[in-house]
Amino acid sequence: MSESDLSLLDDYDFELPDELIAQRPAAAREDARLLVVHRVGERLEHAAVRDLPERLGPDDLLVVNASKVVTARLVGAKESGGRAEALLLGPCAGNDAQWRALVSCRGRLRPGHRFVFGTGLAAELVAVDGDGEATLVFPDLDAGVSPYTYGETPIPPYIRGGRAEPADRERYQTLFARVPGSVAAPTAGLHFGRGLLAALDARGVRRAELVLHVGAGTFRPLRAAQLAAGALHAESYTLPEATAEAIAETRQRGGRVVAVGTTTTRVLESCVDTRGALVPGSGETTLFLQPGARFRVVDALLTNFHLPRSSLLLLVAAFAGRALTLRAYREAVAARYRFYSYGDAMWLV
Repeated sequence: MSESDLSLLDDYDFELPDELIAQRPAAAREDARLLVVHRVGERLEHAAVRDLPERLGPDDLLVVNASKVVTARLVGAKESGGRAEALLLGPCAGNDAQWRALVSCRGRLRPGHRFVFGTGLAAELVAVDGDGEATLVFPDLDAGVSPYTYGETPIPPYIRGGRAEPADRERYQTLFARVPGSVAAPTAGLHFGRGLLAALDARGVRRAELVLHVGAGTFRPLRAAQLAAGALHAESYTLPEATAEAIAETRQRGGRVVAVGTTTTRVLESCVDTRGALVPGSGETTLFLQPGARFRVVDALLTNFHLPRSSLLLLVAAFAGRALTLRAYREAVAARYRFYSYGDAMWLV
């Protein structure tokens, strides 16, 4: 498949006015609007996230992603002058002194380039691979100190040009977050405030968790090679045994498995075996859910509105069908829903 075959993604494009891209979160997490997409009957319904307890019951199970966003964005300058930024992707395997990063600055990246980030964190670029990923070392960093200490919240570039504000440290983090590792938030979980969780608890809705660490691939456009291979960038996950058991119990009770977000969906659908049983454990997934895929675990999906031509939009189209998904997006634009990470949500049932 050649790059020209990316024209297949033209079927998953849509027009979005810039003013509908949410630049800040709603005043309260559950204040977001909710577009309900009924797959049976292909009906659309307007609601609010705070209405979710009325749509769920004690036989249903919410599965959430407990990954925590790390302060992975370093802002500074090249030692020779000129602004520079780095998005830390984690330490290199087998070498904690070296860190993988996406580095941006004026001019071509070359080994030997030196930078100063944050409040005086020196870094040197020691390697660049063919995919644009760089390797940095931090020569003055004390043992046991992470470069994340000098970082900012890595909000996406479509939010205020990627410039974080103090409030983002709390609001670009779900209340479920406890395992550090993501460079972007699992945004469907951002809608759950303490009041909504209390209302769900009172309703008897059960909850389980897993972990998928969102990686650098979330910032990159789909490539022809990924479409050809039917595989995405690898992201690490953990599916606890307790969550697999909770899902089995939900099936026995006749309840629904409700995935909070596409990240949760990818883990659940990655861990099901040929007999339809979930296999708990840890690993990496490259699962690319696109139209034609079969969902064997997830019965309902809560998700935000996604970028055009993205793997996340294709996942939603795989779950609800391309025509219904694009009709829902057109309805959301017409009704002035707020889009992307800090925006409103869809509830696909």
